[in-house]
Amino acid sequence: MGFQKVTTADNQPEMLGFVRHLLDDVQAFEYMLENDWFESDITRIGAEQEMCLVHNKTYKPANINLEVLAKLTDAPWCVTELAKFNLETNLSPREFVGYCLSQMEAENSDYLAKIQNVLNEFDASIVLCGILPTLRKHDLDMKNLTPVDRYYALMAAIQKHLLGTSFELRVEGVDELLVKHDSPLLEACNTSFQVHLQVAPKEFVKMYNIAQTLAGPIVSISANSPLVFGRRLWAESRIALFQQSLDTRTTSDHMRERLPRVNFGSGWLRGDITEIYKEDISRFRVLLAGNIEEDSLQMIREKKVPKLRALQIHNSTVYRWNRPCYGISPNGKPHLRIENRVIPAGPTVVDASANAAFWLGSMIGMSLHYNDITKHLEFDDVRDNFIKAAKFGIDSTFNWLGDKKVHAPELILKELLPLAKEGLKHQKVNNADISKYLGIIEARAKAHKTGARWALRSFTALKSEVTNDEAVSCLTAVMINNQKQNMPVHTWKETTVADLGDWHPSKLKVEEFMATDLFTVQRDDLIELVAEIMNWRRIRYMPVENNKGELSGLVSSRMLLRHFARAGKLEDAHLTTVKDLMIEKPITVNPETTVMEAMRIMQNHKIGCLPVVKGKELVGIITEMDFLRITSRLMEKVEK
Repeated sequence: MGFQKVTTADNQPEMLGFVRHLLDDVQAFEYMLENDWFESDITRIGAEQEMCLVHNKTYKPANINLEVLAKLTDAPWCVTELAKFNLETNLSPREFVGYCLSQMEAENSDYLAKIQNVLNEFDASIVLCGILPTLRKHDLDMKNLTPVDRYYALMAAIQKHLLGTSFELRVEGVDELLVKHDSPLLEACNTSFQVHLQVAPKEFVKMYNIAQTLAGPIVSISANSPLVFGRRLWAESRIALFQQSLDTRTTSDHMRERLPRVNFGSGWLRGDITEIYKEDISRFRVLLAGNIEEDSLQMIREKKVPKLRALQIHNSTVYRWNRPCYGISPNGKPHLRIENRVIPAGPTVVDASANAAFWLGSMIGMSLHYNDITKHLEFDDVRDNFIKAAKFGIDSTFNWLGDKKVHAPELILKELLPLAKEGLKHQKVNNADISKYLGIIEARAKAHKTGARWALRSFTALKSEVTNDEAVSCLTAVMINNQKQNMPVHTWKETTVADLGDWHPSKLKVEEFMATDLFTVQRDDLIELVAEIMNWRRIRYMPVENNKGELSGLVSSRMLLRHFARAGKLEDAHLTTVKDLMIEKPITVNPETTVMEAMRIMQNHKIGCLPVVKGKELVGIITEMDFLRITSRLMEKVEK
C-alpha cells in the first residue's frame, strides 16, 4: 500500500507544495532516463502475496491482522493491508534465472507457514483467493479498516472526491449484484498475487504493451474470484469490484468520459514510462500528500539518485492493472518494473507460482518475436479481451493476432505456452521449474478447470441442498484444506456438504440466511392475486411494500385460509384487497440481527417469519423453514 507518512492535503499551501514536488519528480525522472542512469544489465523478478484471515469455526473474516503482526518476530516481509482481515507478504527480489521460480514458491510457502503458526493461537487460518466467498457486506464497515494513518487518509480522500452520494456495485453474471455502500472499503474484498518484472528503460514501452496484450489470456487461465456476497458474478469479479469500489464518478445527462482510478489504460504506450505518469497526473486529482524532505532536482544536480517520493505517492493512488514502478536497487542505481496486478491470490501457492511463471515466460517469449506488438493488434481489442476474460474466464474467445477469433484454451495451449517456454529458456530458468509450472498451466487448460470454474460448479451444486451461507462456508473450508496440501486447482474435486467440517452458525447474521429474491404485493392489490401468487410460488408469507420498496405490512397463508373460509358469508368478499387483511406493523429485524436472536424473537412472539428491513426498506425475509434447514444440518453433524 505504499508509504505510511501521508496526509489528505486539506489546506492549499500543503497541496501546492506537494504538486510542486510531483512536477519536480517528473522532471528528475526524465533527466535520469535521458542520461542513462537506470540499471539495465540485469533482470529481476519479485512478488507480493495478499491473503485473507478467517476463523476456523465460522470461516468468516478474522479481524486480527495487528494481533498477528505483533506476534510475528523479525518479519519485515509481512505488512498490513487495508482491512483488519488482510495481510500481505513481500517476496525477495531475485534474478530471473536458474531456480528463481521454485525459490519464489519456497519463500512464499515459508512465509505463509510462519503466519499460520501464529494464526493457530487464534484458531484461525489463511485463505488464498481473489475474493473471500464468506465475506459479508457488513464486514466492510469502516470499523474494520486497519487503524493506520495512511489508510484513514486514503479513505477520506476518496470519499471527498465522490461525485454521487454513495459507492455502487453493479455486476451481472449468473446472478446480479446491485448494492450501495457508504465507504470505499469495498476495495478490501480483493486479494491478489502481484508479480513484478524488472525492465530496461529502452525496452519498457515494448514490454509494457506486451503486458497489456497478455492481460486477457492471463486472467482467463488464473481466474479465481467468481463469488461476491454469495452471488455468482464474473469469473474474475475482482476486476469489476476493484474498479467500482474506488469509482468516484456518477451518471450524468451528458456523455463526458471520465477514466476511473482503477483502469486498464486509454491507449498504447508510445513515448516512454513518463507518459503514463503524466497522464495520471493530468487525469486524476492528487488524493494524498506528504512531507517530502528531498529536493529531487537538487539531488540530480548533485549526481544523487532521488527516491521520487511525491511521484510514488501519487502513483500508489492510481490503480492500473499493469502498473509502472520506480525503485532503487541495492547497488544504488534506479530501476524500472512492470507490476502485474491482474492475477488473483491462490487458489494455492503452487498455482500462484505457475501463474507467475506463465506470465513472466510469455512476456519474454513474446518480446523475442514482436518488437512492436501494437502493429499486430488494436488497443481496443486488447482492452476488450481483458474485460471478456474477467467476465467469462477460460470460456472467453479473444480477438488475436491476424484478426483471429480464438478460444482461450486453444490460445494458451497452441501459442502462449510455447512462447512462455521459449521465454523461460531464454532466461536460463531451470528446466525442472519450466516443466513443473508450465505443466500446471497446460493441465489446467486441458481440464478446462480454473479456481473460478471449480468454485462456480461446487457452489451451484451446494445451493440446491443448503443455504447460501453453508455453501460459501463449505467452499472456504475446502479451499483451506487443499491449500494446506498445495494441490493444484485442476486436481480439486467438486465439494459436497460433507466437506463443511466443524461449521458453527450461532453467531451468524440474518443477512446470511434471508431470502432476497422476494415476491411482494401492494396495499391495493386483490387478495385473490395474493392467494394465487402464494400458491404458484409455494410460499407462506407475502410482504407488502409501497412504490419506494418500503415495508407496509405482511400477509400469511393462515390469514388467507381464514378469509376464504368466511368469504361465502360476506358481501363483496371478492373485492377484498390486501390492506383489508394484512398485518399493519409486522415484527421485523435488520440484516445484522444474529440468527439466534431472530429465532428467539420468532419463538417469543409465536410467529413463522420475520421481514428484514434496513431503515424502512424491505431487503429480505427469513422464515421458520430457513431455521429448519440450519438445525437439520446441525443434527446430521451430531449423528455423525
